Formats: sequence, C-alpha cells, structure tokens
Amino acid sequence: MLQPSSFFTQFGSAHSTRALTAGLTWDMPYRWQLGTGEVSSYLEASYSYWHIQSQDRAGLSQLSQVALVPVLRYRPDDGASPWFVEAGIGLTATSSVYRTRQKSFSTSFNFGTHSAVGRSFGERGQHEISLRLEHFSNAGIKHPNPGENFIQVRYARRF
Repeated sequence: MLQPSSFFTQFGSAHSTRALTAGLTWDMPYRWQLGTGEVSSYLEASYSYWHIQSQDRAGLSQLSQVALVPVLRYRPDDGASPWFVEAGIGLTATSSVYRTRQKSFSTSFNFGTHSAVGRSFGERGQHEISLRLEHFSNAGIKHPNPGENFIQVRYARRF
C-alpha cells in the first residue's frame, strides 16, 4: 500500500483562477461488481498551485492547495473497458483563504468533490486522460461558502 500506483498532472480553470496540479495515487483493495461493470477504488494525494488573476484579488495572486481524496471508479465490461467514470470526495487545505472580487471563502480548510470521465490507453493501459469537474467548498461549516468550480484535464501514468 505504500508504493504509489500512478502519478498525475492536471490543469484547468475556474472563473478567474487557473490551477496546475501534480499528485500520486494508491490503488485500494476494494472492488465490487456493479451490473456488467466493476467499481474499484484508489486514494489520491495532490499539490495544486492556483494563479488568481491579479485584478481580481488584492495582494496575493496565488495560493497552494494540498488534498487527500478517496475515489471510486466504474469501468464497464467487467472492468475490462478502457473507458471509465469516477467520483471522489475528500479534504483540502489552502495556504491562504481564497478570495476574488466575485467570491470569498471563509476557510482555508475545504472539501473537494469531483466527477470525471476518462479513457486508458497504451499497451498495458498505463496512460490515462480524463476530463474532470471539481468543486471546492467548506460544506457550510462557516459562511460565506460560495464554493468554486473548476474544469480540469488530467493525464495519469501508471507505474
């Protein structure tokens, strides 16, 4: 379990923010049959750099984010399909509170959720590309809680 199963890099954007992320994943031993497909699980740890358009934020125009997210992935065809969909929810922390002219978070601690669709390719399916919709907010722990939505593209390489 200590050996990572893949590394990834992703980039994307929200209204006035661009994000660049790198991370590692660890396959988890949990698998289930669901209809004609298979659900598997993994844990991801990541570091993100967010660049906020300077006119939208007084002072700092960047922040860092770390995240730990458990993920469930569904593959059709008893898990043999190169196509997959996935969803995850986990914990994130940023180096400062996220603020733009349009939005202001109240906490540096937030939850991250995502849904994605992707495809594996390569001789052994060792490469993956996916399109991800990600949402970050504090789930109403403290207000304001506007949340932020990112569209991201991820490339992953299995070891």
